[in-house]
Amino acid sequence: MIHTRFESIGAYLPSTVTSTRELVSQMRNAPPFDLEDLTGIRNRRVHDTRPESYEDSFVLALRAAEDALARSRYSADQLDIVISASITRFRGPDRFYFEPSFALMLKESLGARAAIHFDVSNACAGMLTGVMVLDRMIKAGVVRNGLVVSGEQITAITDTAVREIEEPYDPQFGSMTVGDSAAAVILDESTSEADRIHYVEMMTCADYAHLCIGMPSDRSTGIALYTDNHQMHKEDRLMLWPTFQTELLSKMGSSFPEEQFDYVIHHQVGTRFIKKVSRFGAEIFQAPMPESLAVVEEYGNTSSTSHFVVLHEHLKTRPGGKFLLVPAASGVVTGCLSATVSSLEV
Repeated sequence: MIHTRFESIGAYLPSTVTSTRELVSQMRNAPPFDLEDLTGIRNRRVHDTRPESYEDSFVLALRAAEDALARSRYSADQLDIVISASITRFRGPDRFYFEPSFALMLKESLGARAAIHFDVSNACAGMLTGVMVLDRMIKAGVVRNGLVVSGEQITAITDTAVREIEEPYDPQFGSMTVGDSAAAVILDESTSEADRIHYVEMMTCADYAHLCIGMPSDRSTGIALYTDNHQMHKEDRLMLWPTFQTELLSKMGSSFPEEQFDYVIHHQVGTRFIKKVSRFGAEIFQAPMPESLAVVEEYGNTSSTSHFVVLHEHLKTRPGGKFLLVPAASGVVTGCLSATVSSLEV
């Protein structure tokens, strides 16, 4: 059987840092609670808005892709496929693209002329979905390698929230937690268990789809995110992932303790969310959880790029290991990606 691996990883984070306290100070109707204490998020990165160096979704994605290619054995013209997974598709101030696809524009800018291309859209699980699709394509022999990339100018929803929030528990408060970023990974065939994606599986539970919806604002010209955080973080919602993974491992003849993960990377919603979902995991798996990696305190929720931003930051100072990546996205989407990493450079 053909297996796949992460051959290269890249990321890009804007240099501008904005604190949660700064954002709250800009609101006309500040909340009666400490947003920083509630989320654990102190800062986030925000794209450059100067006309001469404007960082839109496309620019962010392009820089992450170039970063991944700089460490890859492949040049752009050797890529078989480019998959873009951005939620936000801004190119230029306030210009949101559906066509032409971001993947097409990115492959042309990178010089990946021979690559097939398409966009995928699966909210904050977008990059993991792109990895799952590419994993299957390599295993099927359709392509030999490929790039999955996402650039998120997601703080556009923060701008809307700061402008529009009026109530103490407004559904746009989740928009105050996000940060701009980009990430990219190159996949190819694995020839060693020391560098291998062991499995990547995902599922959608549509019962909860109405709890987190991104759409044009119903009050202004901006884009907005409306989230029922109270319902999203209830027990039945948080049990979806460990229940799904328990059943998956059982079919594979394995169990969570037998997997011997070194690290787990949850979606970077907030520090309390990460601790809570880890607690439910430990209860259902009946096993201690591996070390949880996070950058949410300084980068916020970087949406579709979050797992790979965390992995990239971790590899800067520490060696690889066996990682479990757990999505948590609007839809509601959950799942698991298991991978051993030993040769990724950042």
